[in-house]
Amino acid sequence: FYWTSEHNAARFETSAATVQLPYTLCSFDYFSHFFSPSLQMFLAALSFAYFSKALSGSYMKSTITQLERRFDIPSYLIGVIDGSFEMGNLLVIAFVSYFGAKLHRPKIIAMGCVLMSLGTFLIAMPHFIIGRPCLLCVYISGCVQTISIIGPVIGYLLGSLCAKIYVDIGYVDMETITITPGDARWVGAWWLGYLIAGTITLTSAVPFWFLPKSLPVPVEKHDASCTPEQTRFIKDSPSAMEHKFRPEEPTNFRQMAKEFVPALKSLLGSPVYIIYLCVTIIQFNSLIGMVTYKPKYIEQHYGQSASKANFLMGMINIPAVALGMFSGGVVMKKFKLGIMGAAKFAFGTSLLGYFLSLFFLAMGCDNAKVAGITMSYTGVEGLSYHERALFSECNSGCLCSGKDWDPVCGENGITYVSACLAGCTSATGTGRNTVFGQCRCLALTKAGSRYTNLTASLGHCPIRDSCDRMFPYFLFLSVITSFIISLGGTPGFVLLIRCIKPELKSLALGVHTLATRTLAGIPAPIYFGAIIDTTCLKWGNTKCGGRGACRIYNTTAYRMVYLGLTLGLRTVAFFLCILGFALLQRYVRQEEKTALANGDVEVESDSLRKEEGNSVLHCDKFVCALNCRETRL
Repeated sequence: FYWTSEHNAARFETSAATVQLPYTLCSFDYFSHFFSPSLQMFLAALSFAYFSKALSGSYMKSTITQLERRFDIPSYLIGVIDGSFEMGNLLVIAFVSYFGAKLHRPKIIAMGCVLMSLGTFLIAMPHFIIGRPCLLCVYISGCVQTISIIGPVIGYLLGSLCAKIYVDIGYVDMETITITPGDARWVGAWWLGYLIAGTITLTSAVPFWFLPKSLPVPVEKHDASCTPEQTRFIKDSPSAMEHKFRPEEPTNFRQMAKEFVPALKSLLGSPVYIIYLCVTIIQFNSLIGMVTYKPKYIEQHYGQSASKANFLMGMINIPAVALGMFSGGVVMKKFKLGIMGAAKFAFGTSLLGYFLSLFFLAMGCDNAKVAGITMSYTGVEGLSYHERALFSECNSGCLCSGKDWDPVCGENGITYVSACLAGCTSATGTGRNTVFGQCRCLALTKAGSRYTNLTASLGHCPIRDSCDRMFPYFLFLSVITSFIISLGGTPGFVLLIRCIKPELKSLALGVHTLATRTLAGIPAPIYFGAIIDTTCLKWGNTKCGGRGACRIYNTTAYRMVYLGLTLGLRTVAFFLCILGFALLQRYVRQEEKTALANGDVEVESDSLRKEEGNSVLHCDKFVCALNCRETRL
């Protein structure tokens, strides 16, 4: 409910329509209520809670490679950990969405924030209580991951900062550390971010304990200049009755429970809602799998550090998504898109982003040159998945282990799994400045030449210049596709809430969240990680002798399975959208017929087609339409 300066009249919005009312003399003090201190406190607290939840969720995804290396676990198990991030709310989310609308919302939110902060603290506990390393960080996270904008930005930036700090800082002498953040064995201070996120989340719970259940507005707030009809309209409107004038009533849990099953049955009986649910579940599988492993993809494919990958996600991709969502809302408002218009706009932007994403398949880099893995010791390129390929005549007398991963970069530009496997027999310097000499295997790539003192330095060799030049184009296309796909985010969400009866909207959102978290948030990171694991060329080993984290991937295969799975899921969703359009069009026609039958042509047609009413209706007629409850969209 707000004033329009153009017509000097009041404007009242419901889920059914937007109707302009000729209230030029009524001076009801609605704005002073909207901007009351209690409501401002609630909005600020809720925004902070959204921020903290989004920060925790995005930071979780920024630490996946750190956890892999720290606990020597494969990608699919990281997917289990990331999926467990969604499990804590699955048993209660549908009930909270239904009963929470009838209970003390601020206190429920406060309890959720407290539980969320405890879960975040638990994630960091293995670093302090189990020594170094262990695997007890699985089956312990149950935080809620919620959509926000600033939260993910700060979360990825926090991940970037923590990735630069060595995991055991304060416990070891940093001068003795011979690896750098760009090394595949580097593990950042992943635990530090969880302590920060947990503290922020716990703080966000405090304001909700001091907020009332509702913000009632007394009738005396109306100005004396309002006519009885105007006062009746404001008092009897659904928005006012639900939020402003509803008295405190005792909670009837038995009645709410009795109404829950019929409400759920009515919701799931809507074909449009079911199709929408299926499409978003498939789209979320693609999105969550892609976002979870995108920093890892940037690390492995383009040779960037974990810190830089997280920084780029936070500073480039997330703002592009935020701008896209905001712009989509502006477009929808400016062009007054109806239900079909919103559906077509969301589908069109998603399809355009899909075609642009196909160019990622061409933005590939060659595999890193690693002797015995991606090429032979004589310099012939070819993949090898067998440990015996690591051994050659040049290192046969060195009694080397094929299970270690301590890479050195030869002066010939080839990486060797260890100084021993490079055939080096001498070393000078200490720490990161160590240089190995007399490396006999390096001479094999120099046919016809005899070198007496070829050297190698710690760490793997840098990526090729051609791949380094490709990376900025990848970033540019990533920003463009993120923006375009996000344009349809707001219209898609509005499509959900406009196709549901008003009394079922809260339950519909709860079921939607439950379904996407259960069927996308949990499984997507797991099977994406398992498929990525199939492209591993060299596995690390745990101290107990088991298989640890992957040290090097087949980048070509990684690119194909990662991008192929992401695009394949979206392809399936597009085919379902065709069926969704047919059902939606039939649904709109049925609603128009219902409106015609009830004589509410002027209101219903306008709400269905434009969602923005421009006609001026008489107050009594509109009040009658509200009381009759004929408006269902």
